Amino acid sequence: MAENTVEHTGRPAPEADAEKIPTVIADQVDIVYRVHGTGSGKGSATAALNRILRPKQAEKAAGVRRVHAVKKVSFVAYKGEAVGLIGTNGSGKSTLLKAIAGLLPVENGKIYTNGQPSLLGVNAALMNDLTGERNVYLGGLAMGMSREQVRERYQDIVDFSGINDKGDFISLPMRTYSSGMGARLRFSIAAAKDHDVLLIDEALATGDRAFQRRSEQRIRELREQAGTVFLVSHNNNSIRDTCERVLWLERGVLRMDGPTEEVLTAYEEFSNGKR
Repeated sequence: MAENTVEHTGRPAPEADAEKIPTVIADQVDIVYRVHGTGSGKGSATAALNRILRPKQAEKAAGVRRVHAVKKVSFVAYKGEAVGLIGTNGSGKSTLLKAIAGLLPVENGKIYTNGQPSLLGVNAALMNDLTGERNVYLGGLAMGMSREQVRERYQDIVDFSGINDKGDFISLPMRTYSSGMGARLRFSIAAAKDHDVLLIDEALATGDRAFQRRSEQRIRELREQAGTVFLVSHNNNSIRDTCERVLWLERGVLRMDGPTEEVLTAYEEFSNGKR
């Protein structure tokens, strides 16, 4: 099992269920952003030495603000699970996904992954000046598919996305697409490949209900093929239709981890109480 870590807290990883195969283990994970300000002395040799010897004091002197986005989060995800991530804006959901994908370092703790995590919209590295058709090939190759595999699945990808339903948009540059069309094409490319761990950030919020149903069905197929899916969404109905387990993050803290209906009920009561 691979690991993404910069420091370990000294605590053992959470115990895994002996009858299940873990794909992602988060052990006391902290993720901190550093927002740089306008401190003085950035160019001097003394300032450079201070940044090495006294990093915290140097950050403060340089006006660096630390944002603790994820705080001591621990969980274990298993093969065949679809896990929803919910929480109010700024609660750390997308940040956690990026860390699982290996795109952000952790400040403390560890993230172990079994297999290659794929973050939707990043692994399919699409280019706005290329046509949708060229981007299907580019995105498929970026995710590790061969040209032959992309060629075999090309029409299914286009049909799944629905972007040609009202014209030949697949032959136009992606900069002419609406944000929803681009998101649907990204999901369709990502969904054409079987993934060990697929990380989806709000993809099911785009498109009509027919596209959402196709997406939910594809997630169920990935789970049946022993993949693990993480879904970040503000649409509780999509979470209910897709996931059997939910992680609720609030201000970076894992507030609840359990069955979908149980966690969503508590979250909805919390959200209604804030209004």
